[in-house]
Amino acid sequence: MKGLEKVLEIKGKKFLFRVEESGDHRDYLKYEELRNEVWAEPKDNMAGSRNMKCENFLHEGSSLFIGVFIEADEGGFKQDKKHLVGFSYGFVGIKDKNIAYRDPGNLRFYSQYTCVRKDSEHLGLGVQIKEFQKETLVRIFGIYTVTCTYDPLSGINAYRNIHHFGMDVVDYREAYYGQFGGLLNRLDVPCDRLFISWDLKKEVQRPEYDLNSLIESGCLAVEAEMRTVKGWSGPLELESVKDVNLDLDSDFLLIEIPVDFYVMLRETDVEDQEVRNIPLEWREKTREAFKTLLQRGYRIADFRKVKRDNRVRDFYILKKQ
Repeated sequence: MKGLEKVLEIKGKKFLFRVEESGDHRDYLKYEELRNEVWAEPKDNMAGSRNMKCENFLHEGSSLFIGVFIEADEGGFKQDKKHLVGFSYGFVGIKDKNIAYRDPGNLRFYSQYTCVRKDSEHLGLGVQIKEFQKETLVRIFGIYTVTCTYDPLSGINAYRNIHHFGMDVVDYREAYYGQFGGLLNRLDVPCDRLFISWDLKKEVQRPEYDLNSLIESGCLAVEAEMRTVKGWSGPLELESVKDVNLDLDSDFLLIEIPVDFYVMLRETDVEDQEVRNIPLEWREKTREAFKTLLQRGYRIADFRKVKRDNRVRDFYILKKQ
């Protein structure tokens, strides 16, 4: 089948983006090994390699595996664990259970995993994986809707999903994965998620607004402040919740979140209960804000990063419908 791969050069490095088509179940182990490396949650795992092979749409199933491989030092691309720097995995599902698979328009693709190896972060590979996923779904699957979930406190995912791709928030889901630990979660902080939908036919549309003016005007439903704490690696500055005001009535409202929630989870994993509770307070306060404002008719219109007060700040921009 044609159109299963492409090569991109990013910051002087070449990467092969390729749809996995192997019929050898051993070739699927590298995806689970990278997933374990990134999430480091032993209680969570993908299907066994034999099942993953069978799930592949090029064999018996409806799943799509995309691997990203860095060019070898001697040139060329080796599709092995050593050179795998990112991947995505998802599967075809249905929206209306009553219609089920009777209407092709009822099909949608659920994107379960997208990850990049730590030493290859900050190269924009996450965006390029999603771009290649989009191309494959449109060209080969004939599917135009992608759904997925992400942590609303993860700014890097919010920027990619909301700002770059213009995905629509469908629902706020509390503790969606139950108790989930590892490197990107913590057992004592509920795994809330935003359930989002990506219309592959729609152009990204953003309303006109001035973020700095909104901040200066006090349109902050949730606002952060910096505080020095004794973290896991030593003293550092982290954001804490300064104020929550859900009674504001403006066309645009802002929800501020920590710039790096993953760092916050690790650094506050200490015995001091006041420090340990910082990410939990973020979860509880922003959960209340998102659910309240969405119920009041606001929608998440954008996500932006701005430098103010000598620090970088992350904001969701919500617009009244």
